[in-house]
Amino acid sequence: MSWMLGYGGLALLVLVLVFASLRVLREYERGVVFLLGRFWGVKGPGLIVIVPGIQQMVRVDLRTVVLDVPSQDVISHDNVSVKVNAVVYFRVVDAERAVIQVAQYLEATSQLAQTTLRAVLGKHGLDEMLSEREKLNLDIQKILDAQTSAWGIKVSIVEIKQVDLNESMIRAIARQAEAERERRAKVIHAEGELQASKALLEAAQMLAREPQAMQLRYLQTLTQIAGDKSNTIVFPLPVEMLSAMASMAKRDT
Repeated sequence: MSWMLGYGGLALLVLVLVFASLRVLREYERGVVFLLGRFWGVKGPGLIVIVPGIQQMVRVDLRTVVLDVPSQDVISHDNVSVKVNAVVYFRVVDAERAVIQVAQYLEATSQLAQTTLRAVLGKHGLDEMLSEREKLNLDIQKILDAQTSAWGIKVSIVEIKQVDLNESMIRAIARQAEAERERRAKVIHAEGELQASKALLEAAQMLAREPQAMQLRYLQTLTQIAGDKSNTIVFPLPVEMLSAMASMAKRDT
């Protein structure tokens, strides 16, 4: 009877060891296996076997991680204080280096993203931060990707979400925008005056070359003035018109 209990206990121990040695890794997971503390290999996905007590496994998620970079105080190149936050998309492409080369790759990437965000934006002025975000996003992404490649991490996208200004700076920008609108309005008005003066000059030159056209224009003006019968109008009669009328009378006689 005792031998049956012995065999039963041994079988139970074997079953426990078998279940303890089995690991199931999902499609997006990899297992970094260490044998007596030394790197042994990367396993997965699917069912893998680990020798309990001799081998250890660290799970690594290969899916894209969305990292929210908290708001950072940034002094721009033109000495404007702003608060900037961003979001970083990255994923592990080498599970071995992500486990061996850095203690906590998620925390390390977050801290590196914060310092890189401040360093890059500090080299640019406020106008560039507001109008050239695509270029700044690409610059930050390239720097982060180059620095995290040693950790087996690929930074794919960096997006600056918001640039916050204090109230005084917002009012200053509003005044600047209003002054810019006034400047453009004055430029447009001056260009209109210039075009009108050119048109008047061309008309005057044409009338000067054709005296008959000048006389017709004069008669047209008199006709327009005569339409208003509420006032008495005294107007001069050009000498050229009198000469023309006299010559016409002579021909008739």
